[in-house]
Amino acid sequence: MKSARRGNATSQVEVSGISPHGIWLFLGDRELFLPFKDFPWFRAAPVAAVLNVERPAAHHLYWPDLDVDLALESILNPERYPLISRERPRETTQPEVGSRRAKSKTSRRRSR
Repeated sequence: MKSARRGNATSQVEVSGISPHGIWLFLGDRELFLPFKDFPWFRAAPVAAVLNVERPAAHHLYWPDLDVDLALESILNPERYPLISRERPRETTQPEVGSRRAKSKTSRRRSR
């Protein structure tokens, strides 16, 4: 009788804590901290989305609800991987003075 073939030898990942400063991950035999200043995608994310993390490969983590992929190397050495994407400023809800939309409102008032 032969034994069944072994499965993939990748250790699982677990979020072991969330603080006002970042999240703690437990990977195999070590715990890692991801500060929000280096990993801003998690700051305003729902807790359930942060907790839903997968480890498809030994060097790769994935948060499907947030569509965030991180290489383990970028967590261990974030200074080597500076952020190049920045949060975009929100668009103003009021039209700017002198804009075409603002002018059309004032011209309507005058025609009444």
